[in-house]
Amino acid sequence: MNTRVQVEHPVTELITGVDIVQEQLRIASGLPLQYKQKDIKIEGHAFECRINAEDPYNFIPSPGPIESCHLPGGFGIRVDSHIYQGYRIPPYYDSLIGKICVHGKTREQAMAKMRVALAELAVTGIKPIRRCTATCSPMRVSKKAE
Repeated sequence: MNTRVQVEHPVTELITGVDIVQEQLRIASGLPLQYKQKDIKIEGHAFECRINAEDPYNFIPSPGPIESCHLPGGFGIRVDSHIYQGYRIPPYYDSLIGKICVHGKTREQAMAKMRVALAELAVTGIKPIRRCTATCSPMRVSKKAE
């Protein structure tokens, strides 16, 4: 049994409407699970893109200060991150500094939202992040399930 929350849990939360972290905290405090499997319905499509503070060419962590930070937002766009202007990325931990998650009624709608979200993402101060953002926008997503 894997009792930790998966990095991808926001995708599940977006398509089911279930706050997985809240449910785990409830269970840990001795409260019963609020849902039965039959109550959970999957609606729409969701994608997640990770934001890593690492060089996109050799994947070496890239610590240092963030000079400016604009994270995307809007209906169906979720950003899980702890970064802000002036934040200093430490060299001692995982390079994951954020996740951009999107939800749409259709796969095409979710892909379009991700393209917009990635285009809105602007983090400066760490050279590799700047290069990576320019490389990833707009996102190339296949219309097939590839």
